[in-house]
Amino acid sequence: MEKTVPTRRQFLGAAGASAAAAAIARPAFAQGASPVVLVIGGGFGGTTCARALKRLDPKLTVVLIEANATFTACPGSNNVVAGLRGIETQQFGYEALAKEGIAVARRTATGVNPQLRVVEFGAGIPLPYDRLVLAPGIDFRWGAIPGYDQAAAERMPHAWIAGEQTLLLRRQLEAMEDGGLVVMTAPQPPYRCPPAPYERASLIAHYLKTRKPKSKIIVVDSKDSFSQQRLFQAAWAELYKGVLEWLPLSNGGNVTEVDPKTLTVSSDFEKYEAKVANIIPPQKAGRIADLAGVADRTGWCPIDPVTFESTLQPGIHVVGDAAIMGAVPKSASSAHAEAKECAAAVVKMLRGDKPSETKLTGSCYSLAAPDYGFSISGSYRTANGLYAEEQAGVSSPADAPRETRAKEAQEADAWLRKITTDVFG
Repeated sequence: MEKTVPTRRQFLGAAGASAAAAAIARPAFAQGASPVVLVIGGGFGGTTCARALKRLDPKLTVVLIEANATFTACPGSNNVVAGLRGIETQQFGYEALAKEGIAVARRTATGVNPQLRVVEFGAGIPLPYDRLVLAPGIDFRWGAIPGYDQAAAERMPHAWIAGEQTLLLRRQLEAMEDGGLVVMTAPQPPYRCPPAPYERASLIAHYLKTRKPKSKIIVVDSKDSFSQQRLFQAAWAELYKGVLEWLPLSNGGNVTEVDPKTLTVSSDFEKYEAKVANIIPPQKAGRIADLAGVADRTGWCPIDPVTFESTLQPGIHVVGDAAIMGAVPKSASSAHAEAKECAAAVVKMLRGDKPSETKLTGSCYSLAAPDYGFSISGSYRTANGLYAEEQAGVSSPADAPRETRAKEAQEADAWLRKITTDVFG
């Protein structure tokens, strides 16, 4: 006998509406007084979107779904790896959201039913939505590098999701004897924050130069070019001769295997026996994107660039690192900008209005040393279903004096304080 699938109205009437109201104490669920927008993911994209939604339409019921009580920011975390700051400076709570009337549900979403428009929580009570925003960040393609899986990350940390992995890599560097070799791998794009591997390599080189001068770092890179390459390589030549070596794809940078037991990294040409190995694996959208059916075969999420609505599942929007954004880089700055535009589009769609095309802008600061910074900024408009550069990205001048580099290092710190205050209050 064929099973009858309940309609969304029947499902919510039987189990969802009153249970969701009890779970989050929101009478609007039971009354149906206002549209409900759920946001999954409490990083730069999700938190920004939740606050923007409530500010644009205070009548909305906005719920941020995030399992963790605090968020640990990736921008600035390379400073933690290099011992330049404590991880507590990277951690932020969600108290400001509650003050604005946004419910924060400390739960892990285990599934999405786009037909019934509910978010599921395993054995927990599902929550209904009128619109759903996903900001799931990244996950890793475990096994894409032979020998590298979740267990291997405990010996060869990626530290690409800030938190315990960041501290693990820092502890390993601190425990390494002077004269030890650090081996770092960098993936092919797309991945979170294109210049960040090279900032990390630079700051680790700074740590080695100042604390363990007999040591060295080798970057085994799966590509021949990278973001801000000219500026990084000029800094390396000036600051880290004999300390930092970069091996591009064409010169043996293709990683063929890693061995977490011996901390060996193998490439097409060489085997490197590391004392500390930092493996940054290939990436994809966070797991909830797969569960919601919004990730395609690339592992990332195709969207309408005007509304940020998934092209695979109506009613679900995706912002931040998980979304396919064309020329827009995967960065905190981009996620912040995307989230605001997504919120504006969602509010218009709930009112029956048509969202209009917009422009995204973003900037990214990188450090080659604590007092040596540079930046790149760009603007992007929709073109052929994606975002394209409105004009070529503007980078710091290659011939800037050290005074300018020092000033940009200060600006990088100021930018981080500003964006985290804007997002988390």
